[in-house]
Amino acid sequence: MSDQSYSDTCVFCKVGKGLVRADIVLQGDDIVVFKDIHPQAPVHVLVIPRQHVTALWEADQAHMPLLGRMLLACNEVAQALGVEESGYRVVVNSGADAGQSVDHLHFHVLGGRKLQWPPG
Repeated sequence: MSDQSYSDTCVFCKVGKGLVRADIVLQGDDIVVFKDIHPQAPVHVLVIPRQHVTALWEADQAHMPLLGRMLLACNEVAQALGVEESGYRVVVNSGADAGQSVDHLHFHVLGGRKLQWPPG
């Protein structure tokens, strides 16, 4: 587990601290959910932990409560944005080859249209 809880060079850490503006949909003590600035579907939000975790590969047993909270936030935001019944996808890109463009763990929640499979 990373003992670094904040990175002053990480844009998502700055969003979590309110230093960078974002269109916030939901937030709690440990997570922030905001609209993606390059949406790939009518509903496209990012669920981030306020704690800096670089990627899913960095998570360990100590992160289990945080990961569970993030997944529950995916459900909460899907319901709030009206896609819980029509369907939504949760995507986690871990590492550059997987398409992770910001080195801060985040879950994409996508919905509002029929999503294709395989995703790419």
